[in-house]
Amino acid sequence: MQIYLVGGAVRDKLLSLPVKDKDFVVVGATPADMLEQGYQQVGKDFPVFLHPSTKQEYALARTERKSGSGYTGFTCYAAPDVTLEQDLVRRDLTINAMVEDENGQVIDPLNARADLDNRVLRHISASFSEDPLRVLRVARFAARFHRQGFTIADETLLLMQAMTQAGDLAELTPERVWQEVEKTLSAANPEVFFKVLKDIGALAVILPELDNLFDLAVISSDEDNDDKNNSNLGLQALSLLKNTALLSSNLAIRFAAVMQNLGEQQANIKALAKRCKVPNEHRDLAILVSAQQAHIHNALTLTPAAIISLFDNTDAWRKPERFQQILLTCSSSKSKQLADAYQPTQYLTNMLNTACDIAVQPIIAAGFRGPEIKQQLTLQRISALTALRA
Repeated sequence: MQIYLVGGAVRDKLLSLPVKDKDFVVVGATPADMLEQGYQQVGKDFPVFLHPSTKQEYALARTERKSGSGYTGFTCYAAPDVTLEQDLVRRDLTINAMVEDENGQVIDPLNARADLDNRVLRHISASFSEDPLRVLRVARFAARFHRQGFTIADETLLLMQAMTQAGDLAELTPERVWQEVEKTLSAANPEVFFKVLKDIGALAVILPELDNLFDLAVISSDEDNDDKNNSNLGLQALSLLKNTALLSSNLAIRFAAVMQNLGEQQANIKALAKRCKVPNEHRDLAILVSAQQAHIHNALTLTPAAIISLFDNTDAWRKPERFQQILLTCSSSKSKQLADAYQPTQYLTNMLNTACDIAVQPIIAAGFRGPEIKQQLTLQRISALTALRA
């Protein structure tokens, strides 16, 4: 039995990046051998075991054969006679197909180190096309490693495009698509994921609402808008996402940034969220940003009554933290430097704090009842904001 550290842990170690998860491949063993040594079996489709103390995953070396449709239609064969190279060649990209032995020696039968050094994302074999999910995974890796200078090999891009044109991506469930999108949103450059998918025609298949934005021209009167040179709403959306990724690591905020151009009626956001089972927190923030962004951009010209209405419509009274998320997302129309000085943020924050200082108890004590309480509270808040602006 030989045990090797495999995949992402080896790749990230060689790139001098933090190693988060460690996976191992075991060659020359049977399930009985693993169980005898105290490992706990957890895999159903193929033998995967948890280490008795570290709980890290150890998978028996295996081969895969396409036996059905979709990204789950594979028959796996795991046995002691499966070699290390046979296990590695079934993987998606060369840079994910290196192992490290127990002595720390890197074993690279597929010459993946060359692609790692040259910063190339390259598929291993033609069997790549048997799994449509790999199209999204490669786009996600392109987003994750963009800052390290990685690009997708031309032949891999062509294969991804051919898979898209053949209709292979239609096999992916919306929930599985969202899992890849969600993972991508945490990447350093999430906008690269959507750009890659747009370039190969895949965005129209998995996220048609977003893809449609590339056919709509940008109409903006904001001369200071950083996105004024983007020719369409799709490119603008990617620019907004890029800027937001520099401002916040919050996934809901990043999702709202790329979705905010989908229209003030929010029907497209709701349809996408329902189909892909997007978390409610993400959906609600995106809808509020889409609906209120114009008011927030023009906050300094709003009347006190309109500002109170903005606070009402965003439920800023009960959820001030979310209102700050809305402001941050709207500031993504600027570069990071300009976003730090985005005037509506401080202005509306001051206005909200002032309005919240108006207590409701004196209004009730004055004899107001029912709807009159809310009316009087609103009037006093408007008066307070008017005085603040004076």
